[in-house]
Amino acid sequence: MRNEAARTATTSPKQAPKHAAFDYRKYRPFAFAPSLPDRTWPSKTIEKAPIWASVDLRDGNQALIDPMTIEQKMRFFKTLVGVGFKEIEIGFPSAAQVEFDFARKLIEESHVPEDVTLQVLVQAREHLIARTFESLKGAKRAIVHVYNSTCKVQREKVYGKDKAEIKEIAITGAKLLQQYAAKYPETEWVFQYSPESFSQTETEYAVEVCDAVCEVWQPAQGQEVIINLPATVEASMPNVFADQVEYFCRHLPQREHVTVSLHTHNDRGCAVAAAELGVLAGADRIEGTLLGNGERTGNMDIMVMAMNLFSQGIDPELDFSNMSEIVQVVSECNNLPIHPRHPYVGELVFTAFSGSHQDAIKKSLDYNEKHQDETNSVWDVAYLPIDPAHIGRSYQDVVRINSQSGKGGVAYILQRNYGFNLPRWMQIDFSGVIQQQAEKTARELQNDEILQTFEETYLKQGNFELLDYTVNNKGGEVFFDGQAQINGDVITIDGTGNGPLSSFIDGLARHTGKSIHVINYAEHAINPQHNNRDGIDDGSSSDNKTDANAAAYIQLNVDGDVYSGIGTCSSTVSAMLKGALSAFAQAPTTIAA
Repeated sequence: MRNEAARTATTSPKQAPKHAAFDYRKYRPFAFAPSLPDRTWPSKTIEKAPIWASVDLRDGNQALIDPMTIEQKMRFFKTLVGVGFKEIEIGFPSAAQVEFDFARKLIEESHVPEDVTLQVLVQAREHLIARTFESLKGAKRAIVHVYNSTCKVQREKVYGKDKAEIKEIAITGAKLLQQYAAKYPETEWVFQYSPESFSQTETEYAVEVCDAVCEVWQPAQGQEVIINLPATVEASMPNVFADQVEYFCRHLPQREHVTVSLHTHNDRGCAVAAAELGVLAGADRIEGTLLGNGERTGNMDIMVMAMNLFSQGIDPELDFSNMSEIVQVVSECNNLPIHPRHPYVGELVFTAFSGSHQDAIKKSLDYNEKHQDETNSVWDVAYLPIDPAHIGRSYQDVVRINSQSGKGGVAYILQRNYGFNLPRWMQIDFSGVIQQQAEKTARELQNDEILQTFEETYLKQGNFELLDYTVNNKGGEVFFDGQAQINGDVITIDGTGNGPLSSFIDGLARHTGKSIHVINYAEHAINPQHNNRDGIDDGSSSDNKTDANAAAYIQLNVDGDVYSGIGTCSSTVSAMLKGALSAFAQAPTTIAA
């Protein structure tokens, strides 16, 4: 019955919206999907990177409130070259003097590497095409990208032309490129054509127009041709766009002689997905921008798509190892902020606040450290799709602490930053302390605050201090003889046991009149890189300070209640005894007479 009701709801006439200003009835389902029942792209996989073409300096630049200066464009261009782009669209030279001047500067001052091809955009109008070729005079190799809109809405409402007239504009533009290219034979010319708004054009008509352009250029005779298919406005689901691309590739007569390129926009938030599926559908080349800047909701983010390939073990053929510097250049030249959740580059994308996520990350990294021979070859860590270190991010970015965090996250901070490898029972104890602090402050806790709380809770018990002591082994028994300061009183502790800790506990119980038993104990060496870090003291007097080489974790049962403590010192025995005193300090400390 429930399914029947759902079917009825979807097939019933559209009801009036609850809010007249938010009227979904003004819209219709996407109307330009080709019939492709035998589509093949869903069963394919991407096995290599496509040809990448950056359009940051043209498409991205035209979307900025304040377009880039020549100096900013030059800085951005050099960054794109450094990343590894071989095709870079540098501007629209016929549209503005600054665009023309930038093209001339690149060529005349020899800023273009031998293996990099400049690309420029131009409308299919003769005076603009003439100006465009003039801007590229002297270039070794260049792509001239000509376009005209072919979609139904622009044919009917913008240009008032029928299909034949729109196709003729494309043919005329193609012929003009041939004519003007012949005037500059010293340059190797690549011709590119875009049926603008391909995604909203009847796919069979887009094939017809592009075939007419190819008939002029004759790619089969050796002219290098790129046919670029833009989702100028993203108006359909990515799978529908993939169908359009596969249909186009199947039906273009000279397909084997041309490079099929895609240029997706992000109006539906699916530009990367559409580009990836478009590659599965047969495309060879991808145009986009770094971080996705572009008109409206933006262009396809090449960085994201390239890093997606990287995360699947595919060489993206672009180098983002210096990601922080790249992001800084893009952000400063575009004068746009970076969202903290932007994939791969946002401040928080490798950060876990959730307790369960933090625990899983910590355990995965700990496992990898213990099984390096098994895990070095393949990255496999819970909640981290790539190793942050590959793009210059620190592991300190991975875990941050707030009231949602758990024991794993707090333990991770202390282990990675300060060398304290807390056992599970100590993680539980300290995470409760930190959660109370985070809830009280109602904000994220910084690493130095966590360390300070850790020290104040366990390492700096001002009224409890282990003074001089000796440990002697006689006849199989261990005798402890020493002094400790407890609540301002110096007491003598004499005890017997099977080791230093048990003899100390025995003496402490005798003197205080309390029932004291060891429940848990753990110790480890502190990595030398963490010795004497700011704020970490081994407890020695200032005139006899040594490195804290060992940390000991003690859990005691004192009169039926459980308390945890930590001790650090250059001596393992002293660290253990200080840990016991630290745990005892958590309990009520009235000393027996």
